[in-house]
Amino acid sequence: MTMTQFENGYWYATELKTFAEAIGIPSANKLRKDELEKAIISFLGTGTIQSPALRSLSKTGIRDVEKGLSLKLPVVNYTNDKQTKDFLEKEARKIAPHLKRKSGARYRLNRWREEQLTGGIKITYRDLVKQYVKLNQTRERFAQIPHGRYINFISDFFAAEKNATREQALRAWEKIKKMDVPKNYRSWAQLGSRPN
Repeated sequence: MTMTQFENGYWYATELKTFAEAIGIPSANKLRKDELEKAIISFLGTGTIQSPALRSLSKTGIRDVEKGLSLKLPVVNYTNDKQTKDFLEKEARKIAPHLKRKSGARYRLNRWREEQLTGGIKITYRDLVKQYVKLNQTRERFAQIPHGRYINFISDFFAAEKNATREQALRAWEKIKKMDVPKNYRSWAQLGSRPN
């Protein structure tokens, strides 16, 4: 497989894990989709195996949620489950009662959390809640994430296609996902496609 073939394809996380395991990427089953893509692209470009994860891939001990979530609790063994998300939402609304969830805020909160912990910065759930509020109140569009083909496509689609519906955006995504082209709005627009 060439780099272009890989980048023009659309890969589900399960497919990426299988491919990563086949070429020998360590701890492939514990990597996020973006980390898997980065590792595979690196392998296709250099022929060498590198793990792109800077974070600890092994979690041991009691999960934070099992300790009982509180604002004072240090973030040690975070789980991205419903109970934790509900806790963050409830505490965020105490700070900002009319807070509206901004698309992409949770993703960026998770990357921020990982960055803090990887950098040796100790944080509590109060810090997470404050950062979550801050991210949701940001007025500017978030910068596009490097691997977020679907997310970035949908975002660009709505920015360019005024009055487009979600159904039109999803149909456009399904169409380009099957094509041997980069999975971005620019490629879709160059094909002369229009919402229908």
